[in-house]
Amino acid sequence: MMQRTQDREDATIAQAPVRAEGPIGASGTPRSCYGVQVLIAGRRKQWRDEINGQIRRAGYSATTVDSAVDALTVLVLGLPVDVLVTDAELHGSLGLSELAAEARALRPNLGIVVACDSAVSDCADLVPADALLVSCPNEEAVASSVREALAARPI
Repeated sequence: MMQRTQDREDATIAQAPVRAEGPIGASGTPRSCYGVQVLIAGRRKQWRDEINGQIRRAGYSATTVDSAVDALTVLVLGLPVDVLVTDAELHGSLGLSELAAEARALRPNLGIVVACDSAVSDCADLVPADALLVSCPNEEAVASSVREALAARPI
């Protein structure tokens, strides 16, 4: 909060003290000034848009990328990310399991949610042990898994 006082000859702006009482965020865990940030990595634009809609309706902020390399770049740059939501069908020079391993190495407390449109048995081998798997990511299933990943993160 800023207080402004003005004299005839010179104006000054004085900072008023800001007090934050109690824990920040619904779960009691401190959040960044940006709120909860979700990074969405998926190769299909329609899929990214659907997941982005779920995340935003849940009240979180989202950044979308179309490859594992781009997702890793966001993490390496140090941008705030609380949860990574990725499509199990990521292809390219860096696949899902490599992305998850690198993301975990960079950010040990990062929540990881893997969405799989195909049969769960097809995706199970690719998913890291500490990640959440969402089969048939329709309606609000991904947003619900993001909430679960946030709650499971160590502080």
